[in-house]
Amino acid sequence: MGRRFFALFVAILTFCTAFAEQDVTFQANAPMIVGVGEPFRVEFELNAKPDDKSFSPPSFEGFNVVAGPSVSRGSSMQIINGSMTQSFSYTITYVLESPNAGQRSIGVATIGVDGKSYSTRVTPIEVRQHSDNSHNQSQQAAQEQSLEQRASSQLAADDLLLRLSLSRSSVYKGEAVRATLKLYSRVSIVGSEGAKLPSFDGFWNQPLEVDQGPFRETLNGKVYEAYNLGEFLLYPQQSGRLTIDPAKITITAQIFVRNNRPRNSFFDNTHDVYNVRRELTTKPVVLEVKTLPAPAPASFTGAVGRYALEATISSAQISANSATNIVATISGNGNIGLIKEPTLNLPASFELYDIKSTEQIRTTPAGSTGFRRFEYPIIARAEGDYTIAPIEFTYFNPETDSYVTLRSESFVLTVLPDKNSTASTGVVSTIVGKEDVKLLGHDIRFIKLNTPHLHSVVAPLIFSPLYWFIMALIVVVAVALYFILSKRIRDNRNEVLVKGRRANKVAVQRFRKAEKYMVEQNRHAFYEEMLRAMWGYISDRFNIPVADLTKESIREELIRRGAAEFAKLFTDIISQCEEAQYSPVESAPMSEIYARGIDIVSKIESLVKR
Repeated sequence: MGRRFFALFVAILTFCTAFAEQDVTFQANAPMIVGVGEPFRVEFELNAKPDDKSFSPPSFEGFNVVAGPSVSRGSSMQIINGSMTQSFSYTITYVLESPNAGQRSIGVATIGVDGKSYSTRVTPIEVRQHSDNSHNQSQQAAQEQSLEQRASSQLAADDLLLRLSLSRSSVYKGEAVRATLKLYSRVSIVGSEGAKLPSFDGFWNQPLEVDQGPFRETLNGKVYEAYNLGEFLLYPQQSGRLTIDPAKITITAQIFVRNNRPRNSFFDNTHDVYNVRRELTTKPVVLEVKTLPAPAPASFTGAVGRYALEATISSAQISANSATNIVATISGNGNIGLIKEPTLNLPASFELYDIKSTEQIRTTPAGSTGFRRFEYPIIARAEGDYTIAPIEFTYFNPETDSYVTLRSESFVLTVLPDKNSTASTGVVSTIVGKEDVKLLGHDIRFIKLNTPHLHSVVAPLIFSPLYWFIMALIVVVAVALYFILSKRIRDNRNEVLVKGRRANKVAVQRFRKAEKYMVEQNRHAFYEEMLRAMWGYISDRFNIPVADLTKESIREELIRRGAAEFAKLFTDIISQCEEAQYSPVESAPMSEIYARGIDIVSKIESLVKR
């Protein structure tokens, strides 16, 4: 008896807990489109038990109440694997009709649950005027067409719409613009297929996270169920009129068609249901891209937006042949993902090694926000006090239509003698100038007068054939070293050659990073890093700014360099990566795209080095 009482107590407690934890929702359900004088139902649904006499209906302005309110209640309980769930439903139904055509709305209804008030949202409804002529014509056409054809003709041209809109119609080159792809529907949708997003040629694009819907929206005076198919942040990479190619999708809609079968009872169905496929395409969208003002400052590399610069040095005092780091951080809002490292001018006795960059960027509808940090490892070879010139960074502010140049403070660095050099062993090299030479009173020693007994032990080296051979060899080696060192100095000063040499190395580093994301199955990060590797390789190898890179310019450059057979393969990989970033289905496995990317870069590198 005690066990049964305990089990009953636990069941009651679990029931109460499950019921108490249920979230309360209160919503209104009504059709989007009704006819003039056509009765329709409006249901107010609550998933909890309401307080007595707490329901307050809307005014139903513009409608006639034909019937209602009628109340229905229901509850259910499920126990699965010892876990019990309880649900409760409370529905208040009205039957309305509208005597006039136009845009109407069901107002806000309120109800109370446990002393707390809940309300519905305003529900828009479109009331259409019936046309007797069109009705008669449809009855006459019904005799000549099958029900399937009638179903297709019943789907109006504006019942399904696909629209691509831009937040602005004119921007500067490199300035962000938001593109939104929406599906508008006035019918029931049961499926979709063949979705194709725009390729966004001429843009650097970043996807945004949005609420996909559905939600009601009025377009051209009509109420639709709207769905967000995608939202993108676009950065134009060239000036002029850029056209975004159409997006496509095939939608399957559910259409109800009245049949001609006799109705023998109340439960007989007088409508047949058909699935109608409709291919939707957006119109081409044109964006005016303004050219940035000229002339641009020398430190401008394509940054557009609003930014701040902060630069520090890790140590202001080091020993000779030791390293220190200068760190420059650029933060703000704009095309921050395309920012290049600012130039650091160093004294001649300093060496600069590979610059390391880190970033933290968040993409929002207002633009990309975050920072990029550049770390400059430097080594000082000679002791002394040095002043390193400030770092300069220039960006274009589209709000003020002007360039803004940011400068850091100068870096003061003290280089001490190297403790590990030969100077610490007591060996000192002294150089004496002409002003240090003094005539001494006893600078000539006493000359011995006796006959010396001198004889040669071996033949003298001076003026011998071996002597002249060694001298000639020294001259040849000195001349060769001079030309080699001169060429190396010129090459190191030539930024184009340095970037070209490092192009393959940087691409390999990015491919390794993409491989890491591939192993982690991080699709978005993988394809983004692959795009960085491909675009960055072409930019560094052929000295083309990233802001001027397009698929067409890559094709032209590869053809000009004699790599025409690789041009299409290279741009195809870029297109696949861009599509895979936003498509839920991969056109090819990540491993295949990774292998093809490495292969095509290796082939181009081999061809260019010939």
